[in-house]
Amino acid sequence: MTAEVTVPGDVRRLPLGEVTLEFAGGTVVGNRYPANFDVLHVDPVLPFVAVADGMGGGEGSRRAGTTAMGTLVARVEAAWPTVGARQLRAAVGHVQSAVRAAGAQLAELTGCTLTALLVEPDGGQGWLVQLGDSRAYRLRDGLLELVTVDHTAAWLGVLHGWYPADSPAAGRARYQLTRYAGHPDEPEPDVLAVSLRPGDVWLLCTDGVSDQVDYHLMRELLAAPRPDEAVRDLLDGTLEAGGDDNATAVVVRVHAPAPR
Repeated sequence: MTAEVTVPGDVRRLPLGEVTLEFAGGTVVGNRYPANFDVLHVDPVLPFVAVADGMGGGEGSRRAGTTAMGTLVARVEAAWPTVGARQLRAAVGHVQSAVRAAGAQLAELTGCTLTALLVEPDGGQGWLVQLGDSRAYRLRDGLLELVTVDHTAAWLGVLHGWYPADSPAAGRARYQLTRYAGHPDEPEPDVLAVSLRPGDVWLLCTDGVSDQVDYHLMRELLAAPRPDEAVRDLLDGTLEAGGDDNATAVVVRVHAPAPR
């Protein structure tokens, strides 16, 4: 089965002083939901990508994802070229308020995950910002690492030995998010400064990808020479695994700057 991948502008290439970045992203509905409640952003100008995943399959899910992404994008664009932890925490604070306001009149949960990568103007450093269980991975020198943690009860339970990772209890806790956009306590995101080296490949994805594409296949697919190929193959992989969820992926490849 072949996924119809939406790749904004095909592959976007952006020189940033110390590095050159290539971006591509895509999303598929899958077979479980009648609509796609994931939201994808590959910025047409800035070195900025993000994914969001609505919680559930109703209007609250749709409204949360679109509101969260629209608010984050607006705040990042307004702050540019200033990039840093303070600005990103403030941006997510606005996201929290906006999502809660968007769901105030709905008699259902209005919430979503949110994970983004924003690179500084000189390309020397990137910033990850995350709420929920949409993930960021890095492939470097053949090693694929999960850089973020899942803000779920399951993650806490497995980490602290409350139950085995493959137990029914862990399965139930997998969908109990401890942090998300729209949470009544407005929790802060994780904000991580990360290095960018030529040869690195970054993946941001919703759990429709990470739950359905195993580690070894993910590592193999991210080694593709083009980011749009990696995105398309990852999304095809989710459909071949059953398409049990909306699935969204953004791949960023880091290259050495072109010689002058």
